[in-house]
Amino acid sequence: MDLHQIEFLLILAGALYLFVSERLRVDVTAMLTLLALVVTGVLDSKQALSGFASEPAIIVAAVFVISGALAATGITERLGQWIGRAAGQAEWRAILVIMPAVALLSSFTHHVMVTAMMLPIVTRFAQSRGLSASKLLMPMSLGASLGTTLTLVSAPAFLLAADLLERKGVGELHVFSITPIGFALVLLGIPYMLLARWLLPRRSGTTGDDEFLQLGLYRTELRVTAEGSWNTRPLSELKRALGGRMRLHGWMRDGHVRHDLGDASPLIAGDVLLVEASADALASLHDDPGLDLDAVTRFGGDADGDGEPQLVQALVAPASEFIGHTVRELDFARRFHAVVAGLWRRHGPSSLRLADARLREGDLLVLWGRASRFAELAAHHGFLMLMPFGGQAQRRLRAPLALGILVGTVFCAATGWLPAPLAFLFGAVAMVATRCVDIDQAYRAIDVRIFVMIAGVIPLGIAMESTGTAQLLAGGLLRYIAGWPALGVLLVMFTAAALLTQVLSDGATTVLLAPVALSVAQSLGLPPTPFVVCTALGAVVAFLTPIGHHGNLLILGPGQYRFGDFLRIGLPLTAMIAFVSAWMARWLWLGGPLWPA
Repeated sequence: MDLHQIEFLLILAGALYLFVSERLRVDVTAMLTLLALVVTGVLDSKQALSGFASEPAIIVAAVFVISGALAATGITERLGQWIGRAAGQAEWRAILVIMPAVALLSSFTHHVMVTAMMLPIVTRFAQSRGLSASKLLMPMSLGASLGTTLTLVSAPAFLLAADLLERKGVGELHVFSITPIGFALVLLGIPYMLLARWLLPRRSGTTGDDEFLQLGLYRTELRVTAEGSWNTRPLSELKRALGGRMRLHGWMRDGHVRHDLGDASPLIAGDVLLVEASADALASLHDDPGLDLDAVTRFGGDADGDGEPQLVQALVAPASEFIGHTVRELDFARRFHAVVAGLWRRHGPSSLRLADARLREGDLLVLWGRASRFAELAAHHGFLMLMPFGGQAQRRLRAPLALGILVGTVFCAATGWLPAPLAFLFGAVAMVATRCVDIDQAYRAIDVRIFVMIAGVIPLGIAMESTGTAQLLAGGLLRYIAGWPALGVLLVMFTAAALLTQVLSDGATTVLLAPVALSVAQSLGLPPTPFVVCTALGAVVAFLTPIGHHGNLLILGPGQYRFGDFLRIGLPLTAMIAFVSAWMARWLWLGGPLWPA
């Protein structure tokens, strides 16, 4: 063992300690490890920085942006609602619908994002049907994790494995290279969870989201614009586009409330809809070119000042001079150069028209105006506080365009018309350029910790190879498994990764063990691809503990699970997944039989 190997092992031990103890964030640990490798001379600066320009880092960043666009256009929410409707009333049917659906969603997005999106949907679904949330949340999380094995781009571990094989020139993985294995694992996981659900605890669970921070529906008024896309289209299409986030209370045409208009009636330019809408829906409707907030249309010209117009919230203070007066009487546009665009009230009735609502203590007004005028509002004693409006606009009209870009991205990557990194980078840029997602939202969608962690741990794998440590560890392993059949060696690599990933991320586990798998395969004179893939699979789909997967951590509290629940369900499942993964890998790359003789 030479000096560089000793230095590398010391750095590796320190990195493992920091990763496991979580004394520092994973991205900070990765950067410290990278710097230590450079300072000690184990790697030069070019090798150390190669991770930031690596294909895995680029694809991961692009996938986050594409996922953000799917959320921003309402596609993920719509799919989640469809899953809730299709799941029916029975527990077994819910599992049968939820698991393949979330697996499909996870195949091209990040499984943690899918789990987070589905968590409140599944919890509310269970509560509304009198089912136990703990019976559904674990199958949902497992389905999302299994879905990452359907494509190469859905988990950093597979991207890192492909990068290693390509750098060494010993193999190549395409977007759908591992799909047969993933398909087999999903088919295994669904019937297993249908049977194993009897082993799950029956606990009601909690909502698992921030509903206690959400204010529900705001009263507002919408005007149909003449140039917009909703003019002459029936109301039912607008309701369908909003996915149930709007409640209609009245329909005004030519200044009169019309009771003879229904869902099939066409919207006409100038119509005013008296509605209640969620914060996200209100922001989305304000940004919709076919609709506008009626108060903004009528009085927006009086809201002068500097800065871009924006929505803010103002809370009516106790003993405020506004209490008992209607919005019309207070004439906010003239007094404060701001427009009352919405109203939230905790209890009690409200008038049909927003302008006729008499304000009460604790009412929350949604105001539209310019930033330079809000300082005066904030200082007024009639308001208790002024805060940003929390609604997130969704560009639902661009949902078909976002789906088209996603399909085009996958097609380009799958056919090889463009290299996978360029294809997904093109997809991310197209989502921003076509305004499916705002540029600020796109940057927020990127989990910088995962991006930096991947860029930082790739040099760790390079150092393991360049110092000869991978060959050293492989030689030690070969002393025990020499003469074993290929299936047994594949199971060993899967098991080693499955155990290590309980304390490390899937990416870090793959970076450390994939070079060892590569050296073992070369020493045995076999193609290295199945050994590296099995290592990555072990890092991704080992369900032994809740800490091995971020998705499991998300459902731990809402499902009221205990550590033993995951071990009881996950240990048999992981054992079956290991065998199926090794068997399928041997069939795909070593010419083994698909069916047992």
